[in-house]
Amino acid sequence: MAWDRNQMAARAALELQDGWYVNLGIGIPTLVSNYIPEGMDVTLQSENGMLGMGAFPIEGEEDADLINAGKQTITELDRTSYFDSSTSFGMIRGGKIAMAILGAMEVAENGDLANWMIPGKLVKGMGGAMDLVAGVGRVVVVMDHASKHGDSKVLKECTLPLTGKAVVDRIITNLGVLDVVEGGLKIVECAEGVTEEELRAATLATIV
Repeated sequence: MAWDRNQMAARAALELQDGWYVNLGIGIPTLVSNYIPEGMDVTLQSENGMLGMGAFPIEGEEDADLINAGKQTITELDRTSYFDSSTSFGMIRGGKIAMAILGAMEVAENGDLANWMIPGKLVKGMGGAMDLVAGVGRVVVVMDHASKHGDSKVLKECTLPLTGKAVVDRIITNLGVLDVVEGGLKIVECAEGVTEEELRAATLATIV
């Protein structure tokens, strides 16, 4: 047993706090918007120029002009505001965003993050990831624990080009939750049906 994508997103939503401004990366993190706890006021920011994003639209009600940074159609709120990219990145670089929940290709035990390219493959660019990991208060990564080939993505050192060095605070995978601490990673929680031994065996990083 392990968490599926929606269960991982729901677990990541528990990281949110009332009143926070939060950026959600593409992939599994976008699903977090569906699991914001009832009564909690969280404002989602998108680096392409939106503050206050709603949930994904109902099929047939999509507006092609309303998209997030991952090019997915979204909805607006009665308090949504729009602005250019320079203002958006001013928020990010100025420390106004409390947390970013991002996907990743690899994370190292010291918090290094690789999430933007695989050498030799076509890539659209860095996007906002490098600015986000440098400017936000807290970085949470949500990803599958292993690659499609079964190789661990939680490593002693990243092998792919880095997005940021020592920037990740918490890792949420389909197998559990790990915190970056001095000397390696600490197990915070195992996914339902996953034992601590199984989580350790699937992880190449040092678990203290």
